Amino acid sequence: MIYDLIIIGAGPSALTAAIYAAREDMKVLVIEKGVVGGLMATIDNLENYPGFPNGIEGLKLAEDFQKQAERFGAEVKMFTTVEKISKTDEIFTIATDDGEFQAKTVLIATGSTYRKLNIAGEEMARYCATCDGAFYRDKKLVVIGGANSAIQEAIFLTKFATHVDILVRSHIKATKVLQEDLKEYIKNNKISVHERTTPDEIVVKDGQVIAVKAHDTDDAKQQSEFACDGVFIMAGVTPNTGFLDESGVELDATGHIKTDQKLMTNVKGIFASGDVRFGATKQVIAATGEGATAAMSIREFLSEK
Repeated sequence: MIYDLIIIGAGPSALTAAIYAAREDMKVLVIEKGVVGGLMATIDNLENYPGFPNGIEGLKLAEDFQKQAERFGAEVKMFTTVEKISKTDEIFTIATDDGEFQAKTVLIATGSTYRKLNIAGEEMARYCATCDGAFYRDKKLVVIGGANSAIQEAIFLTKFATHVDILVRSHIKATKVLQEDLKEYIKNNKISVHERTTPDEIVVKDGQVIAVKAHDTDDAKQQSEFACDGVFIMAGVTPNTGFLDESGVELDATGHIKTDQKLMTNVKGIFASGDVRFGATKQVIAATGEGATAAMSIREFLSEK
C-alpha cells in the first residue's frame, strides 16, 4: 500500500495532523517509536490547554487524540523506529526496524528530547515552567541552566515561588535584554545566581525534593547545597532528527528542521511540525496548531499534484 501521508512521531502535533488528514479521507499512517504523546505524555497535569478547567493528564489527552485520529481511519503503529527516509520518483520509502512503508508525502513530527544531566535524583526534576510552575506556589526552587530559556523560566517561576536559585556551570549566556531583566529580580531578592556551579545530585527524601548538591566548577572540593522544594532543568533540548542524515532535509545549526510558511522542508513532499521544527514555541497548543496547518498544506500539495 502507498499511503497519502506517513507521519513520523505521535505527539500532539503529529496526532492533530492525523486527525485533520484522515478526516479529509487521506490514507494516513502514524509511526511512533514509543508510546503516544511525546513530551506531553510526561506532564502530570496540563493546566494551560483550553477546554479543561481543572487540567488534564498529558498521557490521557494524547490517548484521546489517538482515538480521534483512529476514528477517522488513521493507522497508528507504535514501538517502531524509523531508520531512514528515501525518495524514488514521487514516492517516499520509510525504512523502519519493522519493514518498509511508502507514501506520497511525509510529516516529521518527532519532537525533541530534554537534555539530561545524568545525576542522582534527576527523575524528580521538571522541565517546563509554564506547565508545572503553578504547583510550586510559595515554594523555593532551583533552576539549572544559564541560557535564554533558563533565565526566562526562572523569571516566570517568580510568579509562584518565594525564591529561585539559578545554578550555572559556567556563566550566564542569555541575551543582554534578559540579563538586564534578571538584575531587577536579583535586586528584589527573588532570584539568586550562582555561576561556576555544577550540580551533583537532586536530594530526595520521602518522595519529595529537598535540596540540590553541587560543587564549584573549578574546584570539586568546594561543595554547596541549595535547599529547595523543586528543580527545573533548563539545559536545552535535542531535536529528534538523527534518522534524517541521508534524507536531504535541511537542518539548522542546532539540528532543528527548517521549513517554509506552509511547513514544507526543502525536500518537496516532506513537511515538519511541532518541537522538531525551527521556530517552534514548544507548547502543546502551538504544536496542535502546527499539526493542523501541516495537514492542510499537505492536502493542498497533493491536490496540486
